Amino acid sequence: MRVSRVRAAENRERILEVATRLFRERGIDGIGVADLMKSAGLTHGGFYGHFKSKEDLIAQACGRAVAKMRDNWIKVISQSSADPLEALTTHYLNARHRDNTGRGCPIAALGAEVGRQGPDVRHAVTEELRPFIEYLSGIVQGSSAGVRREKALALYASLVGALVVARAVDDPALSNEVLHAVADNIQGKTCGQRARLSASKKRPLKTLSRAAKT
Repeated sequence: MRVSRVRAAENRERILEVATRLFRERGIDGIGVADLMKSAGLTHGGFYGHFKSKEDLIAQACGRAVAKMRDNWIKVISQSSADPLEALTTHYLNARHRDNTGRGCPIAALGAEVGRQGPDVRHAVTEELRPFIEYLSGIVQGSSAGVRREKALALYASLVGALVVARAVDDPALSNEVLHAVADNIQGKTCGQRARLSASKKRPLKTLSRAAKT
């Protein structure tokens, strides 16, 4: 019996949804096409009606996971009344995110594996990650676009690195310590920047004007 276009689209969506979760939980090489299709409630034979190869699925699933991650964190930040960086670190560097690999940041879960994949996979991840770096560049402070981009890259790398280390160690206390240390470091820098900015606003107008020229 022929599957309708609507049902085919639903099946493809289901495969991608299951793949984005299982790749993060088990690793890209930790699950084959047959088991993945079984987890999606579909037959192995139907896979190639949706994807050219496993690499094609990996590229689309990883790109999709990064896009969802990006949209989720932007939503979290925009809906929070806290400082943007404080909101991001609070929601990213916590035990719930650390312990929920299948639903968490795909770069923290798969970054090392993606680096060993083919060009299509790496390109899909790169193109979906670029907009998030640009977004972060808009919420950090800096004297120029170049400085803000550098800070955004360092910020995201710090977040990902902290999560990777926190998941790698088998000591719960050390794991929590890593998360708290990086969060405090990021938020501490932010608080320091706000304090300096607040102090500068209290200077006499002449002093502030002279500082602005330097």
